Amino acid sequence: MQKNDIVLEACVETLDQAILAQSNGAHRIELCTRLDLGGLTPPKNLILEVKQYLKIPVMVIIRPVAGGFVYTNDELAQMKEDIEFCKKSGVAGVVLGILNQQNEIDVEKTKALVTLAQPMLVTFHKAIDETPDPVRSAQTLMQIPGIQRILSSGGAQTALEGKEVLKKMISVAEYSIEILVAGKVTKGNLEEVHQEIGAREYHGRRIVY
Repeated sequence: MQKNDIVLEACVETLDQAILAQSNGAHRIELCTRLDLGGLTPPKNLILEVKQYLKIPVMVIIRPVAGGFVYTNDELAQMKEDIEFCKKSGVAGVVLGILNQQNEIDVEKTKALVTLAQPMLVTFHKAIDETPDPVRSAQTLMQIPGIQRILSSGGAQTALEGKEVLKKMISVAEYSIEILVAGKVTKGNLEEVHQEIGAREYHGRRIVY
């Protein structure tokens, strides 16, 4: 695959960053706040502003609290409310992930949120990298209708460190689900990362600048 054929998703926290990412060639953005905490659900007014100004698809992270991916009933209720808001505001999709106490995919709760999100696009985020076996977890997610892609660095800190796992995930997923490669992927190292991994989609804070 040629580098020109790949999709670049920029992770942004502000309207200015979103506009800059679009002008610099991002094909899609993930909108969040508090990237220092791994990304939390952005304020509703920011979601509406970004949706108003951008022509490219906007994906909104649905993560009410930091510190893991096991949620209380109250937190799940907040996630459902935020998904409903995103649906009404017309964004392209949402980014979410739920694990159980064993750090495995919580299939039933994930299914419930994915079903609620329809017809929006859904990305299962880097919670998968906290599971014991990201490849097996990807196979689990492939059985849940309505998930279009999985955001992962292959269970490692960077995409290059996790490249072997990522390549296995891509092989297992084939064309049924997209593996969106993340983990310190920047404009500067994108060519190297792409040569090593050969994914169709890449994600990063500095992916286009």
